[in-house]
Amino acid sequence: TVANELIRESSPEKLVERGLQGDTQIPLYRAEAKFLRALAYYHALDMFGNVPFVTEDDPVGSYLPEQISRADLFNYLETELKALENELPGPGANEYGRADQGAVWMTLAKMYLNAEVYIGTAKYSEAAAYSKKVIDSGYSLESNYQNNFMADNDKSTELIFTINYDGNQTATWGGTTTIIHASVGGTMNPADYGIDGGWSGFRTTKEFVSLFDGATDGRNFLYTDGQNLDIDDVGTFDNGYAVGKWTNKTSDGGTGKNLTHMDTDFGVYRLADAYLMYAEAVTRGGTGDQTMALSLVNDLRNRAGADPVSSLSLDFLLDERGRELYWEAHRRTDLIRFGKFTSGYNWAWKGNVKEGRDIGSHMSLFPVAASDIVANTNLRQNSGY
Repeated sequence: TVANELIRESSPEKLVERGLQGDTQIPLYRAEAKFLRALAYYHALDMFGNVPFVTEDDPVGSYLPEQISRADLFNYLETELKALENELPGPGANEYGRADQGAVWMTLAKMYLNAEVYIGTAKYSEAAAYSKKVIDSGYSLESNYQNNFMADNDKSTELIFTINYDGNQTATWGGTTTIIHASVGGTMNPADYGIDGGWSGFRTTKEFVSLFDGATDGRNFLYTDGQNLDIDDVGTFDNGYAVGKWTNKTSDGGTGKNLTHMDTDFGVYRLADAYLMYAEAVTRGGTGDQTMALSLVNDLRNRAGADPVSSLSLDFLLDERGRELYWEAHRRTDLIRFGKFTSGYNWAWKGNVKEGRDIGSHMSLFPVAASDIVANTNLRQNSGY
């Protein structure tokens, strides 16, 4: 709604009416608002499928939005994002935390990589092409993996699009404040993570732990002291290994400016994901360079101090995405794309049973909220709910 209103009120015609036709910043703000709207709709496409759809061309006020199909929303976003390629600054040319072409290309690459799920048509060559645009656009891997998850990660050369946090200026209880505080408990020392206390919340399952399988890997931030591998009681913090990947400490050993609210930015997109998307798209048959795909994956493994691999398979790439991107909000989408979210792969407490169980295939989509359906007679519930 906010994006739509900014877009509506900053049209070229409106700028002329207001004597602002010479302003160079407002068209940029408008393009950024279009990207943020597209990103929100991409998340809706991924999580809910068929969703209420409103743009700046729709009425304001008492109005019941129509529900757009997943395929039509995909086509809309593809057109919208391709247009934004020419309206936003080049990669890294905008202010940190604001959208640029790199953010657009990453969103398109993700859409294309998951197109077979979203619209039933594979677009792996397109996924490879847009991942390659990102890879070739001047970003570089941080030499230290954890620099991407620290209080001064605004210095990272790897982050492409971020949600910015500042301990004093964005004093929210959400975002990285929740991620970091809720990850600390038990015998963990809060000061080691730059915080004033842990919330004893988040842990991980033994199925995730097995991805590291005792191998040397610098991405392994599992905390095991006093923790049990098995989760008998979800509500007890020492059940399940803790994860110390995110922190309010800085790369030089300092601490964020506020011990309660974090300085750590959340990287929505980073270069390592582009590497892995390119490798997967090519492995799935998309047009690209298989030698380059293998090299990119080994670049990530080399940074982590893990042994290089001599070939790529889809099963390996799913595991590697788990090792590289865990706790960055990618896993659900990945497991659905690999056909392992609802059945074929289980983890502790999946389906609300300790050993995990298969769940209905309809759960690859979330249900539309009942309150929304009651409020808007144009909406229909997703199948199976």
